[in-house]
Amino acid sequence: MRPSIYAAALLTGLLATSACSSEVQGTAATASSAVVPDQPPAAAAPPSGMDHGDHNAHHGGVVYMYDEMHYEVVLAPDGHHRVYFTDAVREDLPASVASSVTLTVERPKAEPEVLNGAIDESGESWLLTGRPVGDPATSVRVAFVTKGSEYWIDVPFIPPTQ
Repeated sequence: MRPSIYAAALLTGLLATSACSSEVQGTAATASSAVVPDQPPAAAAPPSGMDHGDHNAHHGGVVYMYDEMHYEVVLAPDGHHRVYFTDAVREDLPASVASSVTLTVERPKAEPEVLNGAIDESGESWLLTGRPVGDPATSVRVAFVTKGSEYWIDVPFIPPTQ
């Protein structure tokens, strides 16, 4: 496991949940060189006439942002995970707004486990099922394709709050 993943994921989570600034994507070096301002810059404001949505988890997971889309990652210790998508004001989007959703679970001293997602019966989230997770040092790479662009981010394994 890469030792700086936790710092990068924590910083990314703070950026995504506090100021909804541009999403950090890629390597830990990119995230660790970011500066967290005391106040979000004026350029981070939502488009005029559109209120920006909250960053509260609607499903007990952790909310991140990519472009103008939010996504909530619900990582469960039993290995049954979900990914939900919402728009800039946190209105639900169909799961089909993204494709090729995968989670790569990286446990300490173990080979990474790649989980390929499938859209649930209601069409509201992606389901990904793998082995149970018990080690708090586990990290997860969340990856998906939307609007023709591939995206990924490494995040710490944070169990649901609900």
